[in-house]
Amino acid sequence: MSEPFVLVPAGTAPPVDRPVRMRRVALPIAAAALAIASAVGVGGTLVSRHLAEQQAVHEVAQLTDVLAEAVVQPALTDSMPADPARTRAVLDPLVRTRLLTTGVVRVKLWTPSGMVLYSDEPRLVGEQFGLEDEARAAFSRPQLRAGVSDLRRPENRYERSQGSLLEVYRPVWTPSGEPLLFETYFRYDTVASRSHELWRGFAGVMVSALAALLVLLVPLVWVLQVRSRRARLQHELLLYHASEASADERRRIAATLHDGVVQQLAAASFIASGEAEQAASAGDSRRASGLRTVAGTVRDSIAGLRSLLVDIYPPSLQSSGLAVALRDLARTVTSGGIALADEIDDAVAEALPPSAQEAAFRVAQEALRNVARHAGAAHVTLRLVARDDQVALLEVEDDGRGFDPAVAATHGHFGLTLMADAARRVGAGLAFEVPPTGGTRLRMELARR
Repeated sequence: MSEPFVLVPAGTAPPVDRPVRMRRVALPIAAAALAIASAVGVGGTLVSRHLAEQQAVHEVAQLTDVLAEAVVQPALTDSMPADPARTRAVLDPLVRTRLLTTGVVRVKLWTPSGMVLYSDEPRLVGEQFGLEDEARAAFSRPQLRAGVSDLRRPENRYERSQGSLLEVYRPVWTPSGEPLLFETYFRYDTVASRSHELWRGFAGVMVSALAALLVLLVPLVWVLQVRSRRARLQHELLLYHASEASADERRRIAATLHDGVVQQLAAASFIASGEAEQAASAGDSRRASGLRTVAGTVRDSIAGLRSLLVDIYPPSLQSSGLAVALRDLARTVTSGGIALADEIDDAVAEALPPSAQEAAFRVAQEALRNVARHAGAAHVTLRLVARDDQVALLEVEDDGRGFDPAVAATHGHFGLTLMADAARRVGAGLAFEVPPTGGTRLRMELARR
């Protein structure tokens, strides 16, 4: 036996109309807002840091440009490139009184060959280092360059203890036009403070926007929840009314057929039988045989119509109970040539609540209808027994070709939907088993009390 396909789990509670609670609406929105705020916060931090770095680099570049033009270049002489001592004697007082007081933490003046002509760190003066490509390019294409300093280079070994630094350099010229490279270093703290200012402004805007969004979303989602619940209730109400209308229409059609066509056919059967007896008394055996055949055909038609009436509307369910109604329903299947065996416990059927009896009948009716129309079965078993003291078990088992209930449910099979709705309304379980040898077994579990 294959694993059963559970269409409706046993013990499923019938649908209950519950009011929409604001907490159920607000908590998911608050969680989503928190997740969004976290993502935006991380992104905002990265963006604000990048913008702050760009702004800080721009500011220190401008300051370096002003210092080069106003302080350093006017103090240069033509003899300085060949005389580091003279250069230091002239520039050191200016650097310490006018540059290091503006936020500059290191000053270097380079020759095109890579020698440190001057620095406020005297241990660097006179040392030779290889200039980077950008620094060499500044001599050939004079321009101001700035960025975060790479303190791993040998010439920066005395700055490493000061943390990250912003580095700016630009060319300056002696009176005769000989180029030198003026380099300044600034603390990276300016980036952090600027980033904090930008982030504070950004966070204020973000928090305000999220708060406004929450104020708008909570009532909106609450309204949508209410409307969704109303739409679901309306849908269920429409299904109920459709079911009631269908039952009323079945009842009307059954009554019309029973009181009209069935009675007329019964009268025709009596007339044909009476005429057959008269013909037989008159010695017209041929005519009597034909009339008896007509009467028998009419009686068969009446039997077929009565089976159809039971299928359309089972009056025995209301008047005689579920057990009788199921047996009447079983006769509609046997009229189609299918052999049926039934095992119906009258006590179990009688113990079921009226709503469960109605659901059991509708499920059995739809299942037997599917067997008759689609299964190609030769035998079918209808069973209603007690599984235990609490649960009644309805089974419809056939030996037909079988089907895949999972595929049928996925494609919205109308019959399965009707059976599932009937089971769900009374909290019953509904499952299908498809044996490898073929056929199908439907199992419906109903609470007995």
